[in-house]
Amino acid sequence: MIAERIKELKKQKGAVILAHYYTSAQVQEVADFLGDSLALSIKAKELDAPIILFAGVNFMAETAKVLCPEKKVLIPVPEAGCSLAESCNAEEFAEFKKKFPDHLVVSYVNTSVGVKALTDICCTSTNALKVIQSIPAEQPVIFGPDRNLGGYIKSQTGRDNMVIWDGACDVHEKFSAEKIFALKKEYPQAKTVVHPECPAEIVEMADYVGSTAGIIDYCGKSETLEFIVVTESGILVEMEKRFPDKKFIPAPAIHEAACNECRYMKMVTLENILTCLENESPEVRLDENVRQAAQRAIENMIAVR
Repeated sequence: MIAERIKELKKQKGAVILAHYYTSAQVQEVADFLGDSLALSIKAKELDAPIILFAGVNFMAETAKVLCPEKKVLIPVPEAGCSLAESCNAEEFAEFKKKFPDHLVVSYVNTSVGVKALTDICCTSTNALKVIQSIPAEQPVIFGPDRNLGGYIKSQTGRDNMVIWDGACDVHEKFSAEKIFALKKEYPQAKTVVHPECPAEIVEMADYVGSTAGIIDYCGKSETLEFIVVTESGILVEMEKRFPDKKFIPAPAIHEAACNECRYMKMVTLENILTCLENESPEVRLDENVRQAAQRAIENMIAVR
């Protein structure tokens, strides 16, 4: 059995598997730790383990390596990208940055290590509002790459001196406001929980707006028993496991050909995790100068209280 062999290899090699909430149920089952991207990278730094296998997309494994340069960080599928990260090319972002030399750069953690290296301070969907509020109001800001998260933060702060890069996540862009409205009528007692990477018309329908970890926490604490969940559907695996007495309804995409699943996350399988552990490859390797620049941006974020 593949899962048993993975367990044996983890013990043999002292390896730890970190898996994102958006991976498949089978992958989540073999993980030692489950979480959102930055929480997992910080966990990687804390762990006393020589090998970290990141079951997720490539920018997540890069972030883990940025924070853990002394550890061997493996990624089962290096070609598992991220539509949001890919919407912000480092070279193009560098040219964009030159147009606004007096601006402080805030980048979402869902970016390549090259973009992080061009950044003054990173943020996550959990702490983006806090990060922006930590910057003096008179200081102009470049925010990238997610236009929806940036627009949401701008609406919450009223900050007019914020320039937003025009990028987005394919999955969160494709939810249907019309179909969510129909679900709200079908389930009148349900609370609607929405990830801030969604467009403004979707966010406006929310009872709660937050990150994957925030959504899970909110649903656990709420006395409500039904939730319409507007983010990648992989999160339902953990929610149903934690709260079996509650009902979670995945929000539908605009049309049937679209999907509320991240195709990149689903590229990670038990088979390629096993191969990766057996070979201790592919391994994440980063240019040290780029890594150090990216590390400063992440540590500046962690310092925000």
